[in-house]
Amino acid sequence: MLKQRFFTAVIALIVVGLVLFVAPPVLARSVIALLLLAGAWEWGGLIFTKPDKGSKGRILYTSICFLIIAGLFTQVPETELAQLIFKTALVWWSAALVWMFFFPTPIPRALVWICGFLVLIPAWVALDFLYRHDPALLVFALLVVWVADIGAYFVGKGFGRIKLAPNISPEKSWEGVLGGLTAVALLAGIANNFFDTDIAVLVPLCLAAAMLSVVGDLAVSMFKRNADVKDSGSLFPGHGGVLDRIDSVSAAAPLIALSLSWVGL
Repeated sequence: MLKQRFFTAVIALIVVGLVLFVAPPVLARSVIALLLLAGAWEWGGLIFTKPDKGSKGRILYTSICFLIIAGLFTQVPETELAQLIFKTALVWWSAALVWMFFFPTPIPRALVWICGFLVLIPAWVALDFLYRHDPALLVFALLVVWVADIGAYFVGKGFGRIKLAPNISPEKSWEGVLGGLTAVALLAGIANNFFDTDIAVLVPLCLAAAMLSVVGDLAVSMFKRNADVKDSGSLFPGHGGVLDRIDSVSAAAPLIALSLSWVGL
């Protein structure tokens, strides 16, 4: 399984590099949008769990997300609307953190509808915002999340004892979280050599984004458990579906995008 995850990750990295640094901007932005729409399709599967309603419901949900993204396509980056969306996302993820303390509790279908929009739409706006400012900034945002995830995985596997959220994700541990945060702090220290900003600002930002990425991972897992599914899909062998790959990014990216003017990246 680990070998499969490794090869899938390598292929994904190559594709990401080609899309962000080789493809024309309009194509790159479209690919990012398509990725989030694939996530919308999978989120529809968390809403419409009955086979007789699944396909039509997912098409409807994905179509609504498409219309919202299409309407926002020309509205970012430098708009007050984008800033409002990022702030709304931070409020949502803060609420999701509190919500997780009360899980397991049944989640009404209408609420799953709304929460999907709060996860997916700000994520697309943030990723598109970062790309249009500088593809390297988008790569850095992804690296923060990936490094946090890798650090948490290996430290958790080797030393994990204290469960982080056993009702949501039994394999995650506090030791893993600390391992991920340590790895991100090291990444921020290295990245400071490439950004014209104070390390005393960059490190806390990266740590905050990493902690939010954990919230994103757990929150989406909460909705998957509510729908009684392990993975949102099977697009990436060894990694699950699109939602399984972008859950952490969806929480971290709006914070990083919102803080660009704060830290002067």
